[in-house]
Amino acid sequence: MTTPDTRGAATGTGDRSRPRAVLPALCATQITSWGIVYYAFPVLNPQINADTGWSPTATTAAFSAALLVSALVGIPVGRILDRHGPRAVMTTGSVLGTAAVLTVAAAPNLALFTAGWLLAGLAMAATFYQPAFAALTRWWGTDRVRALTVVTLAGGLASTVFAPLTAALAEHLSWRATYAVLAVILAAVTIPTHALALRAPWPPAPPPPAQRSFDSRSVVRSRPFLLLAAALTLNGFAMYAVVIALVPLLSERGASPTTAAWALGLGGAGQTLGRTLYSALARRTGVTTRTVALITAGGATTTALALVPGPLPLLVLLAIVAGMVRGNLTLLQATAVTDRWGATHYGRLAGLLAAPATTASALAPFAGAALAGPLGGYPGLFIALALTSAAAAVLALGGTPSDRGDLPGAARPAPRICDSPRPRAGGGY
Repeated sequence: MTTPDTRGAATGTGDRSRPRAVLPALCATQITSWGIVYYAFPVLNPQINADTGWSPTATTAAFSAALLVSALVGIPVGRILDRHGPRAVMTTGSVLGTAAVLTVAAAPNLALFTAGWLLAGLAMAATFYQPAFAALTRWWGTDRVRALTVVTLAGGLASTVFAPLTAALAEHLSWRATYAVLAVILAAVTIPTHALALRAPWPPAPPPPAQRSFDSRSVVRSRPFLLLAAALTLNGFAMYAVVIALVPLLSERGASPTTAAWALGLGGAGQTLGRTLYSALARRTGVTTRTVALITAGGATTTALALVPGPLPLLVLLAIVAGMVRGNLTLLQATAVTDRWGATHYGRLAGLLAAPATTASALAPFAGAALAGPLGGYPGLFIALALTSAAAAVLALGGTPSDRGDLPGAARPAPRICDSPRPRAGGGY
């Protein structure tokens, strides 16, 4: 029999049983982990290239390899999260992240530099949004969207805080010393926080929505899941290529490295602002409508960055607007599984859904750097990325289960429980 405390933790309805330390803890660790392990790289990479003689393509390929490792490792990590919870996973990931950043800082050659980034990929899978989303989805239950919004609001500040901080450190220190300082910050914030704040009992998985009886394998084989995965994969490629390519795009148009870093950071502030609007958008739109609309809006901002040559303040404003859209897309992906298939197998389904998207985002920095030349520079690259977003929006039209029941092996036809703008228990909106 489920006790009231366990039930409250599982559903998110019992405030006294909900692990209150988790939410502020994950806010702090997401800002720090993303800011140091991810956003410091595009700021420091020009200095790395100038100091070592390693080509931008080679160093960006190492960074892309980390994201690829993260995509592959995220699948088994999702299964572990479903069964055992986030504490051991995220604490271990924080230790690995610190070791990875120190390895990158001390690397005497490109091979060890790449090895450090491969280790960082393990840390990303264990500390970035996926495990945090799994923790909040289970502990907060039907109130999860509010918790997810709070954490992603904080996470959106990662570039706002750490891109300018990294640039400031790099003005006075070498890139190696800058990474060493950042590693100390990463260890001090994330290791004890994950170890101490995530100790609450891991509640049992909620049952699937009564309207749908299926297992996770039938979902993964279904046409909506495959189309949604394809849409998010193309969108992830475009979105992350834009993030990494923004600094060189602005540099081509006359911005100093510090100004370009500030533009990247302000884009993070735009993410935070955009996420405050997601709940209102979700109340007023169905899941298919907002998926297509947000992906299309992302492509539109990419087009604007490609076509508008200046002045610089206008380009910074466009970067902020692009960040607003990107912030909403993060929440869209965080709720994609529960909006369509409930929270029962969230960790596994989210890991499988995120794997190809993360793989695409892993290839995006390398592909962007490699394609910018053949496409005539970064404006040409941004046009290609906008077209990629348009293709993703078309695929997203078929990414929601229909009334006729698109799940192979489903026990009965699946009602369209998720395309309603009103919240439903266990199913998102």
